[in-house]
Amino acid sequence: MSKTGFKDVDFGATPKKQMDTPPDSPEKTTHPKNFPIQRKKPENIITSHAAHPSQDHPGDGHKRNVSWAGLGHDLTIPVSPTSHNTIERRVSRNSFGTSLPIPKSKRQSRLSSVTYPVEIRDALRDGKLGVAQSGPSRTILTSQVQDVLAHKVAAAKNMAFVFDIDGVLVHGDRLIPQGKRTLEMLNGDNELGIRIPHIFLTNGSGKPEKARTEQLSHILKNPVSTEQFIQSHTPMRALAEYYHTVLVVGGEGYRCREVAEEYGFKDIVVPNDIVAWDPSIAPYRVFTDEERASSRPRDFSQVHIDAILVFSDSRDYATDMQIIVDLLRSEKGRLGTLAADPVSSRIPIYFSQGDLLCPTEHPVPRMSQGAFRIGLEAMYKALTGVELERVVYGKPELATYKYADEVIASWMDALHGEERVPGNVYMVGDNPASDIVGGNMYGWNTCLVRTGVFQGGENDDQNPANFGVFENVWEAVTAACRKELGEDFGFRWDERVVNPVMHDMHAASAVEV
Repeated sequence: MSKTGFKDVDFGATPKKQMDTPPDSPEKTTHPKNFPIQRKKPENIITSHAAHPSQDHPGDGHKRNVSWAGLGHDLTIPVSPTSHNTIERRVSRNSFGTSLPIPKSKRQSRLSSVTYPVEIRDALRDGKLGVAQSGPSRTILTSQVQDVLAHKVAAAKNMAFVFDIDGVLVHGDRLIPQGKRTLEMLNGDNELGIRIPHIFLTNGSGKPEKARTEQLSHILKNPVSTEQFIQSHTPMRALAEYYHTVLVVGGEGYRCREVAEEYGFKDIVVPNDIVAWDPSIAPYRVFTDEERASSRPRDFSQVHIDAILVFSDSRDYATDMQIIVDLLRSEKGRLGTLAADPVSSRIPIYFSQGDLLCPTEHPVPRMSQGAFRIGLEAMYKALTGVELERVVYGKPELATYKYADEVIASWMDALHGEERVPGNVYMVGDNPASDIVGGNMYGWNTCLVRTGVFQGGENDDQNPANFGVFENVWEAVTAACRKELGEDFGFRWDERVVNPVMHDMHAASAVEV
């Protein structure tokens, strides 16, 4: 059994033979379709396997066979023994079956890292939030309750929730009302006074994690820590070890450059830098003086770009697609060149997620990064006659769920001093094509809500949620808690029930009335 409590996936295939390259020497790893990727070669290599997992789904008594489609090739990803970000191979659903690198450094999860905006901090101090208050008397009371109800405490520590954000807890910057109460209950406003582990796993992107958690804390009126939060591009920080000069695409202004800098990338180029160097590369672009002043132009005809990283939704499809296609058709990532064989000279391109649609404040979901990728793939094939091989992170990619395992375990350690993944994990999402299909294939319990992308019938026909469909996040979470903690589980902390003084006062008051 794995640490999640589910059967380990048997990937069955034989790994490729490791290449005999001296440590730290330059290497060009060639994909079976002649897709070259520049790597430095550390001492260790971990290789991947094609996968056809089969898992027992917990709790339903039926054998479920699940598989990741589109596998069949391997891409060697090195592991650096000296790095703080040790990389581990993962199996992926990507077009050429690559196993994605993800960060493996131990996350420094501490409750002091929780983001508390001023208004939430004041409300907690004044007792105006449903989030469980702390203090000597509360600590004593919760300890007494948890001693008496030890079996429920054990069950609460053996479950965890993974929340999508947009369409589940918020619509853009607008709170979905049930989201606030759900998080208050999970943060301790329940009969046990216990914090039930939960993390946030979103295909959203485009901001540093700290800025996004501060924004969410403000909207949700509940504390959100960077250590329980995964954006679509969070695992892509691992790529900083292998690519020196990268083109980073998407997001508002230069925020994605800031994200890449935080991740440790050394030489970051954004499309505006290239337009500032040569405006003719995007003939229809209106380039403002402000954009020019904040760009970093140089002679890109002399720069070799090692990889393209689409971190977030493009704000300028025409310019971004033009520059990306130019680089994909260039001689090893040098603008102004046109490779005789674009396949053998092509640099790799990574997308942080693949969602076609995203729920917003608009009544109909809007196009997302997946739509940009589909357009780019069609354009590339029309120009070259070959399919574009690319790598996609985010849900429903397996690498992202594996990374979520590590975040859950680390957050469990921060909350309860137990670094492990609980046996009963519930994914709550609104998108069957990402949240639900990924959770199903990873062996999680999946809950589909009607507050976002999904607006269908009893369940999604192609990717049904295995735990059920619910009107909103509160209905999903309380149903899961009743299943794991009992039908009588209380979703409020009531000090009058456990505090003898307050209980007597309440009883006397009732008699007087």
